[in-house]
Amino acid sequence: MKAAMLAPAAVLILWSLVMLFWMAFSRFRAMKATGSDLTTARPGGRGQDLEGVLPERANWKAHNYTHLMEQPTIFYPAVIILAMMGASPVDVFLAWGYVLFRIIHSVYQATANRVAVRFPLFLVSTIALVWLAVRAVVVTLFSSGGV
Repeated sequence: MKAAMLAPAAVLILWSLVMLFWMAFSRFRAMKATGSDLTTARPGGRGQDLEGVLPERANWKAHNYTHLMEQPTIFYPAVIILAMMGASPVDVFLAWGYVLFRIIHSVYQATANRVAVRFPLFLVSTIALVWLAVRAVVVTLFSSGGV
């Protein structure tokens, strides 16, 4: 059950790297199209500085990559706690659901990006995350394993 619980986290890690490369490819292509490159960037510049400089579609991938660095920071420890303490089949199912909906959310945000569609995808994944977080608390606080 440990590997089954950790597998969704491993897939989300890999997906985050896919989004990193998609973001970089998209931004470099957009920079070339606008006549800018890394040599013309101001010293100390950050990715956020490209807002308003590059077309919105090129920045959508970066927005999603940022999202993948935010909420999943709760997902990863919850998954690890559940894997260590004993995950249930429901936990594994919801971890995969979380990852599936985050991937769908990523693809949608990077391509069509309508908030009215994105929000329900985010909400479903968040509900799964809440379950996993609560279960992580339950299996640790109410463990009979002792101190």
